[in-house]
Amino acid sequence: MTTFSTAFQKDLTQLMKWRRDVRHFKTDPVDEALLQECLDAFLMAPSVGLSEPWRLIRIESHAARTAALENFKAENDKALTGYRGEKAALYASLKLSGMAEAPVQFAIYCDDGTTKGDGLGAGTMPETRKYSVVSAINLFWLAARARGLGVGWVSVLDPERLGRDLDVEGDWTFVAYLCVGYPKTSSDHPELEQLGWEDRRNALPILTR
Repeated sequence: MTTFSTAFQKDLTQLMKWRRDVRHFKTDPVDEALLQECLDAFLMAPSVGLSEPWRLIRIESHAARTAALENFKAENDKALTGYRGEKAALYASLKLSGMAEAPVQFAIYCDDGTTKGDGLGAGTMPETRKYSVVSAINLFWLAARARGLGVGWVSVLDPERLGRDLDVEGDWTFVAYLCVGYPKTSSDHPELEQLGWEDRRNALPILTR
């Protein structure tokens, strides 16, 4: 098995530490060759049964971007009604999407109907296909960060409405909407922690049985 130097291990730790969920993007275009280097991480990602169930839709047209942004705005307004007092004020102040600025955007789906892999490992836990997609996204995220790009995961969306707007396949399940571009700022602390929404744990909760 290949071993890595202590210096590499430290660099990897730094990369994971500086992998942040970006909401503030520059509008500068991203070089296609650079973007492809990041997307190649999907080809190296693990997947249950080697099913490789990830399906990417690049959101480029004005119509598709407008529909996605309006989807976010509607769901964000709904989410705000679930908070009261100071929490509501804080939620209203959060920038939860970089969709208006990010030059590159993807809707990522899991193909639950794929025959690749012949169902190996997914018979008892079909959700492992979605876990595989998330694992691939994480590798893409690290690859992007290592090259100076930021990634933001937009989760305040109506998946069914997005699916209709994008005319996705019937067996595809929505997993993530990613904004990609050069970040305006960089930090090794989550923005939600900086703004006082929540604190990050400083210890890992592990149960023993």
